[in-house]
Parts: sequence; C-alpha cells; structure tokens
Amino acid sequence: MSGNPTNSSDNRIDADLDPGRNIVIVPSDNEDRLSEKQFVDYHSYREQFLKWLLHLGKNPDKALGYSAYTVYESGYRAAAFDRWVWDHHDEYRIPPSHEDADEYLQEVAYSDRSHASKGKIEEMLKRYFRWLAHKYGKDEWKPDFTFDSSGGGKPRDFLTVDERRAIREAALEHGNIPSYNSLTPKKRTEWKGYVAKTLDKPADEVTPEDWNQVDGWKITSLVWTSLDTGLRPVEVRRAKTSWVDVSNEVLRIPKEESSKNRDNWMVSLTDRTAKALERWMEERKNYSRYDDTETLWLTTHDNPYGSKSLGRLLRRLCDKAGIRTDNRQLSWYAIRHSVGTYMTHERDLAATKAQLRHKSVKTTMKYDAVPVEDRRDALDRMG
Repeated sequence: MSGNPTNSSDNRIDADLDPGRNIVIVPSDNEDRLSEKQFVDYHSYREQFLKWLLHLGKNPDKALGYSAYTVYESGYRAAAFDRWVWDHHDEYRIPPSHEDADEYLQEVAYSDRSHASKGKIEEMLKRYFRWLAHKYGKDEWKPDFTFDSSGGGKPRDFLTVDERRAIREAALEHGNIPSYNSLTPKKRTEWKGYVAKTLDKPADEVTPEDWNQVDGWKITSLVWTSLDTGLRPVEVRRAKTSWVDVSNEVLRIPKEESSKNRDNWMVSLTDRTAKALERWMEERKNYSRYDDTETLWLTTHDNPYGSKSLGRLLRRLCDKAGIRTDNRQLSWYAIRHSVGTYMTHERDLAATKAQLRHKSVKTTMKYDAVPVEDRRDALDRMG
C-alpha cells in the first residue's frame, strides 16, 4: 500500500546477510492486503523470520543458516502461505496454526502443482514452523504426509464404500448424554424433559435407569453430515445451527462462511442424516456450552473441531469399525474424497462439483476415476 512507511531499501534484508540476492521482507502481494498498522506488524514479524533462516535456520545449535537462495525461495513461499491463511480466515492473522499448515498442505497435495513444487512447499512449512517453535516455544509441526525427494508425493487415502458404511455404523454407536449422577438437580430437571421426549413417556415417570437408554447424537450427526457433504475440517469448525434445514434435508452454507468464500451452497443430506441432525439440534439445547454460540458442534473442551481433533475422531471410529489404518494416510479429508469418488461414479462430475462445493470443474476432475471395487470386478471378468 502506498501509505505504508517503507522504501525499497527498508523492505530488503541487509546486504551483508543477502549477498547477491534481493530477499524481500514483505512481497507486494502481501503488502497490498494490509493496513498501515498491519504492515508494520507483519514487516517486523517477517524480518525476524528471514534473519533467523539466514543465521540459524539450518542448525540452530551450531548457528548454521540456510543459503541466501534458499531463504529467498522459502521467504516467497511462506508469504504465499500467509496470504492463504488470511483468505482462509477472512482476516489478517499471525502466526499461522498447525491446523492451517495441515489444511494448506492438503490443498497443495491435490493441486495441479508439480511434485517438486509440492515438496518445496512442504520444506518451507517445516522451516516456518521450526522458527515459530523457536520464537513462541510451541511444538514443532509434523506433516500428516510427505513428498519424497524426487517429488513423487501421494495425498492421503479415501474410504471405500464398505468402509463408509462401517464408519456410519460406528458413529451410530458413539456418544452418550451426561450421566444421571453427574448432573446438578437443576440440570437433571432440564435433561429429564429431553429423556422423556426421546423415550415418549411422561417426565414424572422418567427414572435414573432411563438415562442409560438415551444415546448422544453429536458425533453421529457430525460424522453422518460429513459422509453426505464431505465437509472440510474448516467447514466443520465453522458450521452453525443456521446452516441446518432439516425439513428440506439440506445444509445451506452462506458464501460468507463457506471454505472458499465464493457462493452460497445448498448441499443435499440423506433422510437418515437429516433425522440425526434434528435429534442433535434438540439435544444440543441442554448443554450450557452452547448457550451463547451458534456453533453446531463443540468438543468436550468447548472448542470448535479442527483437523487434529477430527483426525483423532476418525481413527477412533476406524478402530471401532475394525478398519486397518496402518500403511495408510487417513485424515478427515478421506471422508471428503470418498464422497467425490463415489458421487462421480454414481452420478457425474456436475453432481460432485455441487456436492463438494468446488468453484472450478478442474478441481472436481481428480475424482473422474473408476473406484477400486469396480476395477477389481473388471479384473475378475478379465480372468
């Protein structure tokens, strides 16, 4: 921005640290998005990062830094990642989180970039978060998958039809309402009304034993909704009660809250999922953690779900369903990719594009492949 207090020399790393290479502290694409105060803040932040790379980044214990060329490349890639974070959250935000890195690398893995480029981005993220660990005392970031040195990266796996059914059944058995003895007298009275309605009996006839007959619907509704709509982790985090339209069996995601922030989306739900959401919406009223928020699902620690917590949930469901996860790179995106694969197989790319909320059909094209089950059938027929 023209109002930002800098000149060309101020926006370069010192010459003695940058022999033969003009390492820009704040690239123009980032500068153009910032107010004057944000620019001053970001300039200082970036300068510390780049100097750390030059002096210490390669081996902090031995005070060995990277070459100026490596810092030049990593600096621009890190700036592009920062812009992605700002777009992703619709606000200026530093530092980025581990969840941001997970989701960014996932998008990179399924992009049209070359394998070598994907590997360079992964290396940048490791360097970036190593510095953040040094600066803020946080844990270092570890990617859920990596690209080999030749650039032959492979994105994470997806669920087969049988695995989707097994996950759906496992989610149905997951979750409980608060136990009778854990509730205060006041909350017990509130929950008694819910138990009575669920069991279709008068409230004054509800007994403590009835509590054991009523299951919680939070995890079931979250998992089933994701199995239908392929919710990204960020969409699970942003999901609001206002999105839910049970009567029409759809999610209505406004463009202001969609992951790509381009269009309003109306996404189909199955009858089973709509009923699960209806049950959860009723149950949700009894939890005080939801009193002042429209957030549709919160963890037991009262936080919105993120990539890490959703990944742990998926692994628990796989264990319960008897799905082996060794030698696989399963993440929450495995659910999304299964929706894309089988929606394309059952219908067409247009249906997949709408259900997964893609702006471009190019993104959807990666699902234009024959599922493994059908290929296996073809091999059987081939003899």
